Amino acid sequence: MSALAIHMFPCLADNYGYLLHDEDSGATAAVDTPDAAEILAQLAAKGWRLTHILNTHHHADHAGGNLELKRETGCTIVGPRADAARIPGIDVGVGEGDVVAFGSHRAAVFDTPGHTRGHIVYHFAAARAAFVGDTLFALGCGRLFEGTPAQMWSSLQKILSWPDDTRLYCAHEYTQANARFAVTVEPQNGALRARAEAVAKLRAAGRATVPSTLAEERATNPFLRPQSRALRETIALPSAADVDVFAKTRALKDAF
Repeated sequence: MSALAIHMFPCLADNYGYLLHDEDSGATAAVDTPDAAEILAQLAAKGWRLTHILNTHHHADHAGGNLELKRETGCTIVGPRADAARIPGIDVGVGEGDVVAFGSHRAAVFDTPGHTRGHIVYHFAAARAAFVGDTLFALGCGRLFEGTPAQMWSSLQKILSWPDDTRLYCAHEYTQANARFAVTVEPQNGALRARAEAVAKLRAAGRATVPSTLAEERATNPFLRPQSRALRETIALPSAADVDVFAKTRALKDAF
């Protein structure tokens, strides 16, 4: 089995686009479609032909290029079954427990409601890579536009079940802004402070902070750390349930 090639590129204001390529079969997938013109340009530069779109959710900066790309390439659009009515051009609806076959590679699908009610993520376990859309960001998580804190915390626990060396490809370059908030709720976290400094240097040099690893997020992302005694003390919830600590942390970020 050939390695899963992952080509990442910036587009729109702060999105990342992803093209996945299987050399053996020639299959190529776009994970979400933030900018159809840029995706077509990147395909041409790589000499790849688009065969699939893997949508994580319905927002325009994730599915807005679906129909143009389908017209241009005839690709198959895969997306969340629970939100099929809002995924333009969807051909195949998938959800929790399904497996998406992509060339010789397989992605497990997880339902991750919270940011939207139908959000899903794709975990390529053999490639140690996951495409998490707007559910999890480097040092952050998605806003709860359509879900509850309990739903989002349940979704994040699914991601936490993966191996520490999983590379997490999120959809936006939000890391520096997320770091500014994170250090306010867990200022005693030395790993977090070191990561915030590293992120600032990367961004000053115009470099991406994505992907991160699950190990990095476990150690530094406040939305995955409701068990942290220091975080609990900072937000004045020393004895609360994890979900309540998560909910308050998310509310504080919304107001930051």
